[in-house]
Amino acid sequence: MVEFFSQYVGLFLAFSVFTLILIEELHYSGHSITVIRPKSSWYITEKSPLYNSITTADEISRSDHFFEVYLWKVIEIERSDTSGLSFLKLQFDLFSMLSKAHYITCKMVSAILEDKMLLKRLQDEQLDLVLTDPALVGSVFLAHYLKLSLVVNVQWITSGEGHFAIAPSPLSYVPLLDSGHRDKMSFPQRVKNVLFQSFTFFQGRFVVAADIWLMRTDFVFKFLRPTMPNVVYMGGFQCKLSKPLPANLEAFVQSSRDHGFIIIMSLGTLVKSIPADMANNIAAAFASLPQKVIWRHLGDRLSTMEFNSHTFGQALRELLRNASYRTNMQRLSSLQRDPSVRPLDSFFWIEYVMRNKEVTHQRSEFFKMPW
Repeated sequence: MVEFFSQYVGLFLAFSVFTLILIEELHYSGHSITVIRPKSSWYITEKSPLYNSITTADEISRSDHFFEVYLWKVIEIERSDTSGLSFLKLQFDLFSMLSKAHYITCKMVSAILEDKMLLKRLQDEQLDLVLTDPALVGSVFLAHYLKLSLVVNVQWITSGEGHFAIAPSPLSYVPLLDSGHRDKMSFPQRVKNVLFQSFTFFQGRFVVAADIWLMRTDFVFKFLRPTMPNVVYMGGFQCKLSKPLPANLEAFVQSSRDHGFIIIMSLGTLVKSIPADMANNIAAAFASLPQKVIWRHLGDRLSTMEFNSHTFGQALRELLRNASYRTNMQRLSSLQRDPSVRPLDSFFWIEYVMRNKEVTHQRSEFFKMPW
């Protein structure tokens, strides 16, 4: 999806709920926004008081559950194989999923580029910049075609964590997500980390030459590493102040009495369910606890059969008994909620690019090197 703004005018390309938060903030700052959205978009509706929209056809239907299918494959592989071969299996499945997603996205962008009337409309609006999530790179191509400044709102790209693409991350103490290691690694683990990085390097050999990277992360939760002047950290920008619960949920919470209350087990917005046996194991473990539980479960109705939930239940009870877990989480929460700069203040950089068109004085040119 693409969005454009004016007081200063801009363009957005995005596909996630994070985009809507950015749109709201820019709208309330006085910008006029035009959004190019795929017809299948879940979060960006065709009609809104916040923006003007252009809807394009795509090949995604509500029945296409890319991430859910991939998660099920990951679970299947992890259950049956813990050898190095499992990594190759996971990468192959990830390639297949991303290949389909990229094909759909690039076909949509191709349709936009072939629509002369739409291109003329975009050019006539004298847009200032494109703001997009580069996870699917088709939107980046459109930004370059229109010769507009580019700001990316990013955490992940095709090859993995976005930080590896924009700044050097020493592999001796910055582990890849799939490696399963911490920042303190043995020599064999470091070798494994380098091999994993080499594999993913060829998976995504492109670098987004963006003017500003709005990085949806926070060093409170990440391993320390070098960074670049055009990287702006805005971890937690989507968090909002809590609101009072509806009466029925408030009554449910209060009914837990001295045992306390757990809100747990959400798989996010992209995954609806997990394998039935795993879901039932989790449900059995929850049922053994005196605390109240809310679980966003959209799969098949859970069975009442007994399952071997010993390991998961034991882990839950350890979390409840050992106060250090709660103390550590409260400390991390306090650190993230007390940043030196409010995450949404990073919108200054969007407007900075709008005013100045380019910020090449902050952008490294390493991506132009032939190796």
